[in-house]
Amino acid sequence: MENNFMRRIRSFVRRDSRMTDAQRQALETCWPKVGLDVRDGFIHFDEVFKRQARRVIEIGFGSGHSLLAAAKAHLDYDFIGIETHQPGIGTLLQHIQAEQLNHIRIFYADAVEVLNQCIPDQSIDILQIFFPDPWRKRRHHKRRLIQPEFVSLVAKKLKKNGEWHLATDWEDYALHMMKVLSSSVEFKNAYGEGKYAERSSQRPVVTKFEQRGENAGHRIWELLFNKI
Repeated sequence: MENNFMRRIRSFVRRDSRMTDAQRQALETCWPKVGLDVRDGFIHFDEVFKRQARRVIEIGFGSGHSLLAAAKAHLDYDFIGIETHQPGIGTLLQHIQAEQLNHIRIFYADAVEVLNQCIPDQSIDILQIFFPDPWRKRRHHKRRLIQPEFVSLVAKKLKKNGEWHLATDWEDYALHMMKVLSSSVEFKNAYGEGKYAERSSQRPVVTKFEQRGENAGHRIWELLFNKI
């Protein structure tokens, strides 16, 4: 089942985008310091970050503005971002360099592969997925990342009482996520059965993407579930 799921579901759609010279330079100079490779297998957090701390993973961080803000607000946490959009990675690397942050690492890979092949079981304190692709057309709903199989995979990686923060500006996807997570025996809604969450503490800034949605009249739907 898990192998079929991995072939069927991807956490991203690879997009071809041009990179600026600054983004490309950041990739060349900063990636060797903060980049992680799926081919290296399971990571050892204490060795990667040279300390013990709470561990946060963000899937699909875009240009990294929200991840960067969360990392600056929690210098005592360690962060791993997973993204496949190289310009976005380059932008985040520019900020990491400029602000000399040493508690962020990045995978340029599919999140399902990273979780399966690189993240030890029961090792994550917080997982965050903000504004994943909603796959709006009904015939594409099967491509949505938040599915029962993925929920079970996340449950394996989160510690007991670990937090899973989610946000979307697409109501149909919010309803879908609520249904899938509420049906899991491995998670409990932190706000009560069927209730949506307040703004996540892991989203300390309003990103340009979020602002565009709000300007268009979109409501933001948030969920917070704890690993049982």
